[in-house]
Amino acid sequence: MDYSKNATERPEPFKAEVKGTIPNWLQGTLLRNGPGIFSVGETSYDHWFDGMSLMTSFSFKDGEMTHSSRFLRSDTYNSNMSANRIVVSEMGTMAYPDPSKNFIVKAITFLNHTVPDFTDNGSSNIIKYGGDYYATSETNYIRKIDPVTLETQDKVDYMKYLPVNLATSHPHYDKEGNAYNIGISIAEKGKTKYILFKVPAVSPKDKGKTVPALKNVEAISTVSCRSLFTPSYCHSIGFTDNYIIFVEQPFKLDILKMATAYMRGVNWASCMKFCPDETTLIHLIDKRTGKEVEMKFNTGPMVIYHHVNAFEDEDHVVFDVIAYNDSKLYDMFYLKNLKHDASSQSSEYSKPSFRRFALPVKSDKGIRVGENLVKLNYTTASAVKEKEGKCTCQSEVLCEDFELPRINYDFNGTKYKFAYGNIVEKSALSKQVAKFDTETKTMLYWNGENCWPSEPVFVPRPNGESEDDGVVLSSVINSNPGQSGFLVILDGKTFKEVARAYVNADLYKDMHGIFIPKGN
Repeated sequence: MDYSKNATERPEPFKAEVKGTIPNWLQGTLLRNGPGIFSVGETSYDHWFDGMSLMTSFSFKDGEMTHSSRFLRSDTYNSNMSANRIVVSEMGTMAYPDPSKNFIVKAITFLNHTVPDFTDNGSSNIIKYGGDYYATSETNYIRKIDPVTLETQDKVDYMKYLPVNLATSHPHYDKEGNAYNIGISIAEKGKTKYILFKVPAVSPKDKGKTVPALKNVEAISTVSCRSLFTPSYCHSIGFTDNYIIFVEQPFKLDILKMATAYMRGVNWASCMKFCPDETTLIHLIDKRTGKEVEMKFNTGPMVIYHHVNAFEDEDHVVFDVIAYNDSKLYDMFYLKNLKHDASSQSSEYSKPSFRRFALPVKSDKGIRVGENLVKLNYTTASAVKEKEGKCTCQSEVLCEDFELPRINYDFNGTKYKFAYGNIVEKSALSKQVAKFDTETKTMLYWNGENCWPSEPVFVPRPNGESEDDGVVLSSVINSNPGQSGFLVILDGKTFKEVARAYVNADLYKDMHGIFIPKGN
């Protein structure tokens, strides 16, 4: 499969050919986002994550589905296309001026990279702030989009509302529609810190007005970074009714190296470093006060991209993550590495494991050093008292080779049983999706011959009777000759195929997405 092939967009909705039956209750739109353009003119990106965003829509109504897709018309896209070469740098690819350009142009480009103005190529996810939808990566820029036509709208800069240079593409949403996210504030007033922020749901007084969603943003907590110039990379957070879990991992951005990267002829990604000799700090923040709990938690070195879920249980906060023992995952996605097949790629392969941590919330007064404070009978995860107010945590590994985790989001922040994800064995490319039972540790799988499914998204049936009452949607690349890409619909309980909708076009490997129920 050629990862570096440019996608073709299809702005006009196309009615898919359905095999099987799409449940009538499934009404709404699945939006997916991911890199779609990898070369412009004579230039090309080095890393798959750098590609320019292609947004894809699968819209369901009365047992039918329509498909459409559009490139995000970001400033990055417009600049690159008008120059007919890549002129905006991305994390894994530095853009150097056309060699024929004069010295002044080169000098200006160089200065622009010392304190970089990052890209607005939001190719990682689609998120909702207030009543608006945005294409996002992890820079300070997000792009408002029309969720129906996929047209690109306003460019929004977090920095106008909050001093964050980077923010994750995985916010959490509470039942009221407030969004919670975390960003990194670099060397602002001499301090580098992490800022947890809340974007409130649309207030009654703003209904019907075009008010920027970030206008009412509130910083709810700040966590000091353990070092001024090397903040930890953060891709997602854990979330319960009363707490937010932020894992400060020894996988860091070296800000000073980033400032000189352009001059040294290296990309910004090379300025990220994993420090296996350092511990991982687990910050448990009380949403009600904005303060960290008194107990300090740490664990061994690891790299986390995706939190699965978290919940509170009898004076404990339990959280589940997909974790790695190193930072090789990023390197797997250099296009030169993706060209090799899975077998020759194994040296770069990094194995994910689904790990459960348990954090005791109540005081450790009167408890002996060396004692495990976790008192839950269903997990072997431990938190051993190291000294007064400090615990060392060990996780329980629930399963391995499972990534891009999703849940029934109605159970977000509460005790849950099922996770849905991709099985990634020895390869960046997944051949099967799975339903994992966190209690029995069993898996159900779906796969098709020569098919490559995307991150599976669970959609609950309205007024469903159980946690897995619903369907799972996955966009499938079909490399069988003469067949088109399709969206597969699986029964949430049995994980059996209910329907597939052929889109009569190619589908492409993507990252993340969101389901927007009809009426939202």
